[in-house]
Amino acid sequence: MPLEVQQFSPPVARLLSIAPTSPLGPGDPVHKQRAQLAELSPSELVTPEPVADIEMARSAIAALWLRFNFLDESHTISQDLPSTTGSYWHGIMHRREPDYGNAKYWFRRVGVHPAFEPLCREARRLVEEYGPEKRTKFLAEQANWDPFAFVDLCEQAARDKSLVPWCEAIQQVEWELLFSECYRRAIGR
Repeated sequence: MPLEVQQFSPPVARLLSIAPTSPLGPGDPVHKQRAQLAELSPSELVTPEPVADIEMARSAIAALWLRFNFLDESHTISQDLPSTTGSYWHGIMHRREPDYGNAKYWFRRVGVHPAFEPLCREARRLVEEYGPEKRTKFLAEQANWDPFAFVDLCEQAARDKSLVPWCEAIQQVEWELLFSECYRRAIGR
């Protein structure tokens, strides 16, 4: 389920059309996109729509910084967002640092998020794509998405590199689902 960039405002679509796939770790910031990211404001993000939910617009901006591996900039925004979605972005950022314990702290603040159900479905689909060996236990133990189990799997992938492509694919789906929700809510859809 690739993200269709034309559904977003021109500034966001331009960024997403060149966005790298996020690594499990911190990655290297994409410095040539720094200026574009720094220019984004909630109103610029959702142009031409008026901003319907400022916090969701700010969440989307935190997500874009994270997508281009600017963890500090993403953190600065997400730590000031009191919603479960802000905590979710905060948890993803700490998972990528990697600071697994801190990531779990923020995922505890998330509780149950609307992105969990579609994310669990997509992770199950990815099992078929990447092969079931070593991976079925992760999904078999959860009826719903378990962000703590995924943090543990990412930590395991730091030692077992064969898990990295699968974890990165799940993380990509997670980012796309959460970002799309933030954007829709930011413009009031």
